[in-house]
Amino acid sequence: MKRTVSFVLNGEPVRVEIEPHLFLLQLLRDGFGLTGAKEGCGMGDCGACTVLVDGKAINSCIFPAVEVEGRRITTIEGLADEQGNLHLLQKAFVENGAIQCGYCTPGMVLSAKALLDENPNPTEEEIQRGIAGNLCRCTGYLSIVRAIKAACESR
Repeated sequence: MKRTVSFVLNGEPVRVEIEPHLFLLQLLRDGFGLTGAKEGCGMGDCGACTVLVDGKAINSCIFPAVEVEGRRITTIEGLADEQGNLHLLQKAFVENGAIQCGYCTPGMVLSAKALLDENPNPTEEEIQRGIAGNLCRCTGYLSIVRAIKAACESR
């Protein structure tokens, strides 16, 4: 039996009818065409599916879509401003070579955003803990941590 949920998606109020077994990742990708969040492991271990729910980084591949009722969801597509200018973190990732294949990048950026919203000036160790739920097979994390530090410094 389908259920109707209403929430704010990237700043826009939405209302959608969904199956109760649907996960947020499926809703975002298949229901809204927002393909920035990726399915990696499908078990909440790799972070490729990370989005923000009320400002907190969550693994959307294991987050029931029915639980978005009344909440604010931010995907990587929602970080740029209305003119299409990249968010400070997105710019820092580009400028610091923190993007290789790009599969993990949306999740890394959103985890970093959640961290910086909570702690605007984290130490390197706090940055490492803040992105610990996101796996990258390409960069070795040094450039990712450097990009997040650069974003902090350019605020």
